[in-house]
Amino acid sequence: MKSVLVKKSEQAFDLVCDEIASDKSISHRCAIFSLLSDQASKIDRYLLGEDTLNSLNIAAQLGADIKRVASSVTITPPSSLKEPKDILDCGNAGTAIRLYSGFLSSLEGMYILTGDAYLKARPMSRVVEPLREIGAIIDGRENGRLAPLYIRGSKLQSFRYHSPVDSAQVKSALILAALRSNGTCFYKENLLSRDHTERMLIGMGADIKKDEDGWIAIKPLKKPLKPLELTVPADPSSAFFFALAAAITPSSKIIIKDVSLNKTRIGAYKVLKKMGADIEYELKEDKYEPIGDITVTYNGKLKAIEVSSKIAWLIDELPALAIAMAFAEGTSVVNNAKELRVKESDRITSMITNLKKCGIVCEEFEDGYSITGGNISKAVVDSYGDHRIAMSFAIAGIFSGMKIDDIDCIDTSFPNFFDILSKITRLEF
Repeated sequence: MKSVLVKKSEQAFDLVCDEIASDKSISHRCAIFSLLSDQASKIDRYLLGEDTLNSLNIAAQLGADIKRVASSVTITPPSSLKEPKDILDCGNAGTAIRLYSGFLSSLEGMYILTGDAYLKARPMSRVVEPLREIGAIIDGRENGRLAPLYIRGSKLQSFRYHSPVDSAQVKSALILAALRSNGTCFYKENLLSRDHTERMLIGMGADIKKDEDGWIAIKPLKKPLKPLELTVPADPSSAFFFALAAAITPSSKIIIKDVSLNKTRIGAYKVLKKMGADIEYELKEDKYEPIGDITVTYNGKLKAIEVSSKIAWLIDELPALAIAMAFAEGTSVVNNAKELRVKESDRITSMITNLKKCGIVCEEFEDGYSITGGNISKAVVDSYGDHRIAMSFAIAGIFSGMKIDDIDCIDTSFPNFFDILSKITRLEF
């Protein structure tokens, strides 16, 4: 188990950063959605993280031919997808296991999806139960609550499903299942979650429409979709760690190049701006996704904030925002964020436990927490196998020094994180 010691720095920096990891959510979807075409998809800047490479490996096990030159990937689907000879290993990727569950539930055959120790501890009911409700045959440990998951794929009936949770993973799983159903399916969520799935599938030619009442109508495929041809943008969730560093380091500035500006992905930047950071956006293109640059400039000490709405747009950045709150003047509060408890770790408990080790006054709620800004002290913290917990406290270490245990998890989403961080402060491994 690897650890890192982040040395105290606090020196101002001015970076133009074009090295941010490619978008994890979009990379996963590229691997899976390419299987819906009958032609080769060509993906540039595919994320070469452990999680997303597992998604590619699963596509290969289903019969796809994968050719990779550096981060450029060509995925050629077979004439017909095949039942795999072995189990399908998703590693630590919740996105992979949940999206593939929907994809495979309507594909004839038998499939077993598993993952590492952390993934096997994460709840799967949130996607298994909706899929069962629409007719999918899925089993697993504790009656499907935990992986490994066993799926007996078959043709599904059309459905109308109003989700009790606003989750891009659940939505995507049901949309993928709907594409092979016997009629038009309808899906609704209360608040728009990440919409990469709808955008990308529509761009490939799928018939997916949303009405004024929020119902998404998905028509089954009559023919294979067009192949993907795209350059994966930089991941705004990964970039946010360095946006945070600029926002809390006096006289600092960062320009993050070629990042997704999807409104469902930049909610944390909006929150950081409300806390006092100077943030500007420059749109450069908009095909599958709006893509452009984000400039973050230090603008004085941050102010406390209350966060209780559009949590689905913030779920991956809330650990980093918790660090921002620990630096802010006053007491910040996060509510309606129970979803944090079912991520790579229980992020409410993980963040609060570690912040208390750093001397920050904070309190855990069932669906959130409060954090009173103060002076973060040097500490030894645990990542709990969660890449976002590890990276959040690495940024905090710029100001106090910080030892973070179990950092291997960072390779799942941001393999060059420490390469960029080393431009700001010194590290010891």
